[in-house]
Amino acid sequence: MATGLYGVSFGALSVASGLDLLQTMALSLLLFSGGSQFAFIGVVGGGGTGAAAMSAASLLGIRNAVYGMQMNAMLRPRGLRRFAAAQVTIDESTATATGQSDPQEQARGFWVAGIGIYVLWNVFTLAGALLGNALGDPAQWGLDGAAVAAFLGLLWPRLKAREPAAIAVVCALVTLLTVPFVPAGIPILLAAAVAALAGWFSSGPPREGLEPDVEPYPTEGHR
Repeated sequence: MATGLYGVSFGALSVASGLDLLQTMALSLLLFSGGSQFAFIGVVGGGGTGAAAMSAASLLGIRNAVYGMQMNAMLRPRGLRRFAAAQVTIDESTATATGQSDPQEQARGFWVAGIGIYVLWNVFTLAGALLGNALGDPAQWGLDGAAVAAFLGLLWPRLKAREPAAIAVVCALVTLLTVPFVPAGIPILLAAAVAALAGWFSSGPPREGLEPDVEPYPTEGHR
């Protein structure tokens, strides 16, 4: 419910950025990745090009592919469930599933969180888009920061070593320092490049940082 609620902010901000109701709903129904959606409309609303908006959204969406590999190893969905699981693999469903130790509870957590948020996110996106004008300037409500705060709340506790935490801080500084000087959408691309270079030249232990919550290839006795 809490995550679905800030779909109101996306709906309102999307309409304020110049997208119509159908375009707004298409982003929530098909893309369904809050961070990527906010990145897309943020670039568009700031006057950035479509290519820059797509690049920013795609970069943030890479994490969902990583989540997908982890969830595939944990839940092993079959048939049409693979497509449904791919659609609802987001920060919250992954965090809920990996927070459980019992396999049945892992599956229950994933599906309940994923489907529940998908439904509520789209309902509240519609509400935000319809009520956008009545809400006034979304920035006055702090709605533009809701998704960022939620994402940081999920990410920060998972940075279990100093090096990845330091990289995150440096990337945040790069973003802040470049925002006034480059077109919308470019700061996040620059921050991603800095993170990639830092990871490439990292001298820390290979297993340091974002440690997996599930063994990707469990032995027979642990299945």
